[in-house]
Amino acid sequence: MTQQESGHLGAGQVRELAAALGLRPTKQWGQNFVVDANTVRRIVRLAGVGREDSVVEVGPGLGSLTLALLPEAGHVTAVEVDPALAQALPDTVGRLAPAYADRLTLVHADAMRVRTLPDPQPTALVANLPYNVSVPVVLGFLEAFPTIERVLVMVQLEVAERLAAGPGSKAYGVPSLKAAWYAAVRLAGTVPRSVFWPVPNVDSGLVEMVRRPPPVTTATRAEVFACVDAAFAQRRKTLRAALAGWAGSAARAEEVLRAAGVDPRARGEQLRIESFAAIAAARLS
Repeated sequence: MTQQESGHLGAGQVRELAAALGLRPTKQWGQNFVVDANTVRRIVRLAGVGREDSVVEVGPGLGSLTLALLPEAGHVTAVEVDPALAQALPDTVGRLAPAYADRLTLVHADAMRVRTLPDPQPTALVANLPYNVSVPVVLGFLEAFPTIERVLVMVQLEVAERLAAGPGSKAYGVPSLKAAWYAAVRLAGTVPRSVFWPVPNVDSGLVEMVRRPPPVTTATRAEVFACVDAAFAQRRKTLRAALAGWAGSAARAEEVLRAAGVDPRARGEQLRIESFAAIAAARLS
């Protein structure tokens, strides 16, 4: 058995590690640990990371995905908020994958607040994300770390579908548009709830994101995102009505929309991020 194979955690080992730490998974931090080695292998394979990559992993937990990433990536920076898990992870890696221990950096922090990381700077984000913070973490890391070129995250299936949705679909909305500002997004697969401990009451999805340049616009990202937020705050309204507060009045909203080449009677779910970038720019002119 190779070091890489022996490093994977099975269901029994996950429970043993948790028992040794006196750990009971908490809803507060959205802790559901992967106990299936095939699932972590699949995530690493889909992430496509290699020795040239520095991976940031958010919420490594007991280390299942970390142990699968270390043999493949040049470096892994693991960001963990739980103090007991943060303290235990380097020991786990040292015992189960000693040949790769020097590739690991542990950052004990809340990923929602992380805006700097030690070198090497991340080229990929690969993670089993806590359901309750998955969208803000992904968007926050893409904003804070322009070096991130690829993302492969496991999130609640409904969230995965929202992130990857296209215009006109029921799932399309604010997360879809904001993710599209940074990257080409697709649903890379689904994951059954049975691979987790404790078993959640929802299935999961794998989301792949490949960074691309943002739309060309004279508006800032924040201005474009404010326009998106306004459009979907009253989703069923036409853009003329939904953007009235944002533009100053319904008449001004119509003027801005026409200047951007958008039908004022359209609704937000019909537009791509490029159209919102044009609307935000038109408001400034």
